[in-house]
Amino acid sequence: MKTSDLSEFDRYLFHQGTNYHAYEMLGAHFTNEDGKQGIRFAVWSPHAKSVSVVGDFNNWDTRLTPMQKIGDGEIWVAFVEGLQEGELYKYAIEPQWGGPHIMKADPYGFYAEKKPKTASRIFDMNHYQWGDDVWKVQKDRESSYERPMLIYEVHLGSWRRREDGEYLTYREAADQLIDYVKDMNYTHIEFMPLCEHPFDGSWGYQATGYYAVTSRYGNPDDFRYLVDHAHQNGIGIIMDWVPGHFCKDEQGLRHFDGQNLYESDNEQRAENREWGTTNFDYGRTEVQSFLISNAMFWFEEFHIDGLRIDAVANMLYLDYGRQEGEWLPNKYGDTGNLEAMDFLRKLNEAIFKFHPQALMIAEESTSWPLISKPVYMGGMGFNYKWNMGWMNDMLKYVSLDMIYRKWNHDKVTFSFMYAFSENFVLPLSHDEVVHGKCSLVAKMPGDYWQKFAGLRTFFGYWMAHPGKKVLFMGGEFAQFAEWNFDDSLDWHLLKEFDMHRRMQAFSKALNRFYVDTRAFWQVDFDWNGFQWIDPNDNNNSIVSFIRKAEDRNDFVICISNFTPEVHHEYRIGVPAKGNYIEVFNSDEESFGGSGVVNAGEIMSQDKPWHNREQSITLTIPPLATIYLRLKRQDGSNVSFSEKRMRVEAKGRDDGEDKTSSSAAARKATAAKATTKNKVKKTIAAQAAPQTTHCKMGAENPVREAAVNA
Repeated sequence: MKTSDLSEFDRYLFHQGTNYHAYEMLGAHFTNEDGKQGIRFAVWSPHAKSVSVVGDFNNWDTRLTPMQKIGDGEIWVAFVEGLQEGELYKYAIEPQWGGPHIMKADPYGFYAEKKPKTASRIFDMNHYQWGDDVWKVQKDRESSYERPMLIYEVHLGSWRRREDGEYLTYREAADQLIDYVKDMNYTHIEFMPLCEHPFDGSWGYQATGYYAVTSRYGNPDDFRYLVDHAHQNGIGIIMDWVPGHFCKDEQGLRHFDGQNLYESDNEQRAENREWGTTNFDYGRTEVQSFLISNAMFWFEEFHIDGLRIDAVANMLYLDYGRQEGEWLPNKYGDTGNLEAMDFLRKLNEAIFKFHPQALMIAEESTSWPLISKPVYMGGMGFNYKWNMGWMNDMLKYVSLDMIYRKWNHDKVTFSFMYAFSENFVLPLSHDEVVHGKCSLVAKMPGDYWQKFAGLRTFFGYWMAHPGKKVLFMGGEFAQFAEWNFDDSLDWHLLKEFDMHRRMQAFSKALNRFYVDTRAFWQVDFDWNGFQWIDPNDNNNSIVSFIRKAEDRNDFVICISNFTPEVHHEYRIGVPAKGNYIEVFNSDEESFGGSGVVNAGEIMSQDKPWHNREQSITLTIPPLATIYLRLKRQDGSNVSFSEKRMRVEAKGRDDGEDKTSSSAAARKATAAKATTKNKVKKTIAAQAAPQTTHCKMGAENPVREAAVNA
């Protein structure tokens, strides 16, 4: 890490909001002054009457190490000879009106005391020798848009713990977590926030030390080792980042020098009552330098590959989470936070200027337009956006009893009304498996077997749907319990219950299929990568569609059956003449399914169906997703209509015009097909309640915007 000499130019940029490496100037840095080795402390505190550095080295005496104002009158500096790495310190700030000193941790501190203690620690950021050059070269050559992105979301404190209940260290996680993620075929890890935070129950989303990787699991070099080890194994690292608000703990940023500094002078804007936190003031240029530098810091000093920006809606909307009378409109009489809009555009332009291959992912839960479009096009400048509408619709749908799904078929198909309006990531995140919402498998209706089958069906549909993917830890092996931040995942399930082992094997195989299949990710954000076969079979709760790679001859047919009914002689139109092969089936016995598969080759027939000249008949397994490929995809007679199929919520009342399934075949159920399965012997041992009371998320804001337009 470079150390700025606190030049007039660097200070000018800081006050202009354009010093994007302010951490090289402020904080505690090892320096040499007049031939003496020591630490230079620098802090921005414009309202202070006086400031001093305190620590063990001076017995925390506020009189012994005073700081001096430099040129601009807002930055205070002190040099202390002989201090070593690991020394504790804080800034003792005397407010303008005098009185007791305010004891603050360093906003730019690189390391902190382990909670519940709150001091900053001196740390030399120049130790670590990186070994990820190959990763960096490869990343610079490739565009993330046309690559697989299968993200495993992790809360490091609860992914796995030691036998004594203590946290894994960063280095222990590097050995265990990275091996697991690589074996399971994920491409990225997304860590929930790792900035220093005082309260475990905030999950890291209420920070005090934005530049300090939390000391719960080790020091900054230990985290660097984890990132380095991930890169050397081909795994990217994304970190949740929270520039929207900060906690009110006394050692943190709130009222830093006795007055509002990092927060707005307008208390109404500064106060975030819903979360009990304080909002940043995006119009203050020094706060812009602080936050943009912080984002840059994680990319440059820790080599992370992306940031998932939390709660963007809280930043963009003045009325977010507020009642009438608790907010004032902007100068145009509207709800948008103009300063936050400018800040986000500025942030993204700066990051992509220095790091063109960065992943800047917005967790934005409304229908605000152009979130993932470039600033020059009028967008907010992110390159990805979480698709919260898809998540809300699908989790509501898969939580319904199967008998009611035919009347809610639009929840499966509605996402395609806006699927390519943004560069979407499809999240199944931590927020959906806490606070009474139930785990993913527990959301599924039905008996024990049907819960697992339903989750496999959903995962198969999710993987084939356009967009990158995020799955929260534990979902891959169908943990029944809700996530508990204060305990390990239930890894014992894999030792004790066969169905969880089979679910994990399914996830591993599905992930591998996704990563190996260009049609699932090469054209994720354009209609050229997707085409419906039949979106309208709500009577059977079946959807069928095609995913395509850039090479139009490289395609996969995807069919999802969201009921436990087996369908024989189910006909679908196909885009090319030839023999088709079932290449993946979530109902395979090895995955815990009933074993209803389409063996051998399926020859197309010269029978028009679904507006195509060729069609095939299949057996559709119960509660399952299947994928088909043309045996010889050489492009001969491949027919992709340019006309988009109309998506309707109604079903197949005119039966024979759509399929030729017999009435008897429709009555065949998964219960009949699966009575021979062994899974029933585990039901008593691990009985998840058959009736669950799972809270669902907020209504789909994208759907509401479209319906009300």
